[in-house]
Amino acid sequence: MSRLFQVKSFFNYWLDAVDEHSLHSPFLFQLSTSILKKQFTHPELAALRTLKRQLENDDRTLSVTDYGAGSIQLKNPERKISQIARTSVSDEKFSLLYCQLIQHWQCKHVLELGTSLGINTLYMATGNPLTRVVTFEGSPEIASIARENTAKFKLENIHIIEGNINDTLPDYLSSSPDIDFVFIDANHRYVPTLQYFERLIMKSHEQSIIIVDDIHYSREMEDAWRTILTNPKVYTTVDLYRCGLIFFNPALTKQNVVLQF
Repeated sequence: MSRLFQVKSFFNYWLDAVDEHSLHSPFLFQLSTSILKKQFTHPELAALRTLKRQLENDDRTLSVTDYGAGSIQLKNPERKISQIARTSVSDEKFSLLYCQLIQHWQCKHVLELGTSLGINTLYMATGNPLTRVVTFEGSPEIASIARENTAKFKLENIHIIEGNINDTLPDYLSSSPDIDFVFIDANHRYVPTLQYFERLIMKSHEQSIIIVDDIHYSREMEDAWRTILTNPKVYTTVDLYRCGLIFFNPALTKQNVVLQF
């Protein structure tokens, strides 16, 4: 896990990435033109931007329980909220993308592995009041801040599950309905990522979407992504560098496409 590895990975992505003019699949062409390239306005965008700015200036210190691979930027378990907000929160365009995908496919049952401060959670939950977002966070103090942030929007369709995801996810899935959309941003290691994926696809259906964040974060994550591509239940996948989109519809072609975004 290093900056140099990520620079090399991005250079390879930049060489391989294509735009919509190189796509032969009608599904991928529509995905690129109607979602990836479309200007999307979120109903709570101004409020979410304000919240993020407040978090970036919040000097409260948390004692972070980290079950994952850790952060390149933040090594100390004692971390300021401002540091987490500046280094661990998705770029706005990706948060908007997740919300737009949920709306486009009318996803009702959404899971998020890795709540962090709850910013992505809010993007996904505020786009459609009929969407129920169940989000898992390992660190109790971070989960507390996420609850504080989501409470500001007075939403009733967010449920935060606190604790080690290795334990809480199987418990939840044992009695949950099928899942429409999943965002995986938790333990950035090869084995846990694949374990999450294998559990989640047991509750997925042909129209489900699973997104794996940070697929080029490390060699382990790149290996996990390549292994996911070989799964027989996976059809079309899209590499956006920051994350990978996985589609399970057997009507789609078996292919992995690296797209500009």
